Amino acid sequence: MSLALATLLYEWRRYLAAVISLAVAGLLVLSMSGLFMGMVKSFAATVDRSPAEVMVLPPDANSLFANNSGQPRRLIPAIYRHPDVVEVQALNINFAMWANFPKDGQPEKSDGVQVMIVDPVPGAVTLPSDLSAETIAALAQPLSVVVDESTLDRLGVKLGDFAKMNGLTVRVRGTTTGYPSIFNAFVFISRQTAKLLKLYNDGPRVGPLVVKIRNPEQRRAVADDLNAMSHGSYRAWAREDLAAATQREFLKDGGIAVMVGFAVVVGAFIGIVITWQTLQGAVLANLREFASLRALGISLWSLRRVVVELSFWVGIAGLLLTAALAAFVWVLAHAFGVPMDYPWFIAVPVVVSILVVAMLAGMLSLRALKRTQPAELLR
Repeated sequence: MSLALATLLYEWRRYLAAVISLAVAGLLVLSMSGLFMGMVKSFAATVDRSPAEVMVLPPDANSLFANNSGQPRRLIPAIYRHPDVVEVQALNINFAMWANFPKDGQPEKSDGVQVMIVDPVPGAVTLPSDLSAETIAALAQPLSVVVDESTLDRLGVKLGDFAKMNGLTVRVRGTTTGYPSIFNAFVFISRQTAKLLKLYNDGPRVGPLVVKIRNPEQRRAVADDLNAMSHGSYRAWAREDLAAATQREFLKDGGIAVMVGFAVVVGAFIGIVITWQTLQGAVLANLREFASLRALGISLWSLRRVVVELSFWVGIAGLLLTAALAAFVWVLAHAFGVPMDYPWFIAVPVVVSILVVAMLAGMLSLRALKRTQPAELLR
C-alpha cells in the first residue's frame, strides 16, 4: 500500500471535508442534469416501451421534440412499401384540461394534462408493452382514462373516481407505473375516447410515426432503407438512436445549458476551494512527519508526488460518495414520482471533472511543502 493511500485511510477524518465537498459538487451537477434527462425520458416513455422499433420524423427534426410542424399523412402507405414493415401508426400526443370532482373535503384541482392516444389492442404499435391486460381492457371502454400512480394526488383522484376532461366526464379505470412527469401529468386514452373528447386529429398532417417491423434486431438496417426510400421527405430513426438524439437536443436548449453550466462552475469552484484548503491544512498538520522524511533523505519531489497521489485518492473517495448520494437521490426522486436519469454522456464528464478538481486542489497545496525542512523538527 502506498504512503498516500495509507495516510488517507489512517487519517480519514482530516480529509473528510475534501471528500464531502467533491461529492456535493458532483451531486449538484448530476442532480440538475439528471432531472432534465429524466424529463426527456418520461416524455418518451411511451415510445421506449412500444413494440415499435423505428420512428419516422420530418427530415429536419433531430429529436422527438422538434416535430411541431408534423408531416403528411400520405407517408404512411409509402412506408408500408418496405417488405419488413408490419404496422405504421401516428403517435398522437395532445393536450387537455383536467378537473376533479372534490369530495369529503378534498380540494378542487384543475390542471392541464398530456394526453397519450393509444389503440387498446394487445400488441398494437402505439400501445406501451408494459400495460397489463386489465389496463388495456379498461382503456377499451368509452370515456375511460388511465393515469400514472405518481400523479393521482396531483390530479386529485383515486382509482375509480370520475373527473372532467375538456368538459366531458371521464372515469379513472386504471393506473400505470413508470410514467412520472414533473410538468403535465400523462393520461392514456383510447382513440375512440379521443374522438369523443375532440382530441384526435384526423387531418392531412400527423405527428411522429411509429413503425413495427418483422425483425427488431434489423431496426437500424430498416431505418437506413427507409431513409434511402424517402428522397428527403422524412427521416427514419432506430428507437434508441432517437432517444439519444432527443437527450442531446434537449441539453442544447439555451436555458437548460445555462443552468447546467452554472451548476458545473459553482460545483467546480466549491470543490477546488474546499479540497485545496483541506489538503493544505492536512499537509501543515503533518509538517513534522514530512520534515522527518526529508531528514531521512526523501526528496521534496517525492513528497510532492505523495501529495498529488493523496489528492487523487481523495478524488476516488469523492467519486464513491457521489455515486452513493446520486443513487439515494434517484431512489428518493422515484419515490415521489420525479423522473431522473443519469446518461453516460453526463456521468462520464462528471467523473473526469471530480478527478481533475481533486488533482488541481492537490497541486495548489504543494506550496505548503516548502516548510517541510528538517529544521522544523527542532521547533
